Amino acid sequence: MSLKIRLSRGGAKKRPFYRVVVADSRNARDGRFIERIGSFDPLKPKDAADRVVLDTEKAKDWLAKGAQPTDRVSRLLDGLGVLSREAKNNPKQAQPKKKAQERAAAAAAAAEKAAAASAEA
Repeated sequence: MSLKIRLSRGGAKKRPFYRVVVADSRNARDGRFIERIGSFDPLKPKDAADRVVLDTEKAKDWLAKGAQPTDRVSRLLDGLGVLSREAKNNPKQAQPKKKAQERAAAAAAAAEKAAAASAEA
């Protein structure tokens, strides 16, 4: 049985509220879970004390038993000092794609041509 520490969504439409739960990875996101270990309210300010409420001892126990946290939960655990994760960095993702690079090259060539034409006149 593959265990995940993940978020289970609650709250009204456009007003999300999440519970941090330990669940079998095959169960639905908001379905059956083994244990609830905390909550996360993304609408509260980042410096609010009750934005993330988590039982760190239970989280450490489940991590020791082999439960894998999802990316968002690992960020929350890292913020609380329970887990250390390396920051992800993908510099290639921010670069323009092939068509955008071609358009930029064409625009640069047109600007260079216009500058050369105005210098001759």
